[in-house]
Amino acid sequence: MATYATALLLLLSLVTTTTTFCLQEMEVLQMAQTQVSEAMSWVDNSMRLHGLESMSISSNISSVLALRDCAKLYEESEFRLSHMVSKNSSYTNDDALTWVSAVMTNHRTCLDGLKEKGYFQGHQFFLGRNMSRLLGQALVLYSKNKVKGKAPPQRITTSEENDGLLESWDLANNNAHFTVAHDGSGTYRTIKEAVDALSSMGHNRPGRAIIYVKAGVYNEKVEIGNKLHNVMFVGDGIDKTIVTGNRNVPHGYTTLNSATFDVSGDGFWARDMTFENTAGPENHQAVALKVSSDLSVFYRCSFKAYQDTLYVHSNRQFYRDCHIYGTIDFIFGDATVVLQNCDIFVRKPMSQQTNFITAQGRDDPNKPTGISIQSCRVRPSSEFSMFKDSIKTFLGRPWRKYSRTVYLKSDLDGLIHPKGWGEWEGNFALSTLYYGEYMNTGNGASTQNRVNWPGFHVLSSANEASHFTVSQFLQGEHWIQASGVPFWSGI
Repeated sequence: MATYATALLLLLSLVTTTTTFCLQEMEVLQMAQTQVSEAMSWVDNSMRLHGLESMSISSNISSVLALRDCAKLYEESEFRLSHMVSKNSSYTNDDALTWVSAVMTNHRTCLDGLKEKGYFQGHQFFLGRNMSRLLGQALVLYSKNKVKGKAPPQRITTSEENDGLLESWDLANNNAHFTVAHDGSGTYRTIKEAVDALSSMGHNRPGRAIIYVKAGVYNEKVEIGNKLHNVMFVGDGIDKTIVTGNRNVPHGYTTLNSATFDVSGDGFWARDMTFENTAGPENHQAVALKVSSDLSVFYRCSFKAYQDTLYVHSNRQFYRDCHIYGTIDFIFGDATVVLQNCDIFVRKPMSQQTNFITAQGRDDPNKPTGISIQSCRVRPSSEFSMFKDSIKTFLGRPWRKYSRTVYLKSDLDGLIHPKGWGEWEGNFALSTLYYGEYMNTGNGASTQNRVNWPGFHVLSSANEASHFTVSQFLQGEHWIQASGVPFWSGI
């Protein structure tokens, strides 16, 4: 009887603790949602003040573009937080950590853009500090409660018949809902027209919308909005289907809206396409692809630019058998991302410049984010081969205080500097970052002369390295397999 009573008391204690936690988390999220709403109002009023309330007007005024970024980012955050606080929503603790981190990253991106373009006011600074504090509290709550979730992991696919479709789709046996072709042989001539047509379908959209883009060069800005879920793009192959642009920061754009192709809607899949930004090294930040789509998969795609090529902005992302080209910080952002079996090509920068492959943007120690490069190959591009010994190339540098990047079982060419990693500025983040290397090969893989920073780690066991695999880092076994794309769940 005493044993039963003790067990009952422990159970009641657990229920009370869990209920208290739920109340705490919901209260903090609701307060953060209020802050996001206030920020949205501030952005709206700022645009009206300048007569810019129409988001469709064409203007290259830098501050206008920064404000538009903020409007889009806060709208995405409001959408995400509304889902989280809804009584009918279900999600895991890993989902919650991912999404709160993404909301925090959206906020930071807005502030960065405003500051970058010289549009910054005291009210926004105060509002920004409060929102960051609340989101940080939410991360603490969720990170202390790692074993609890509101429901089992939910796959992003809406129909079993779509399982394996990204890997297996072919023109002979599958139909696309939209076909894009410059020559008029498809249903649309531009990608934007196809995306607009999909958006206009509302709730009548297919569970997995397939857009087939025939071979050709499509010079256009493409945006997949946060309400367009489960969109799949298929091209005719790398360097055959090319989406291109040349937006860049020196010409007035923010880093965020310089992207040629911008994906926000969850569950995005793409295969056999090239995304590029041709602004060149002299135009500095110029993004080819920006992704904030949760549970997104890119398979046999290529990303070409120089500085800031691939903006892995936020949420969970997986890249398999892809090619990434660039010079400075060309894989950057604050997503939780794994790149597997990819080829990373370092290009020739401007004179006096140094190459940095990654610049990871984790700014809170409780964020689950980071860049994991597994079984990839790092090598010079053809035009850089003859210069690789005279220009320094590093594996990465810390964009934010808690920057986190690992290279696992990858082949590193001798172009990698013996130090391995570079500083952002002075001693910034050297003791708070987490950089790791595990069983890499090649002439640039020796860790004998690597940096001796407190945050650098030579991983000595599979157990240490496993934290950054598809299974543990992305919870990828629950959602990548739906695409049919091959992947290694472990180390």
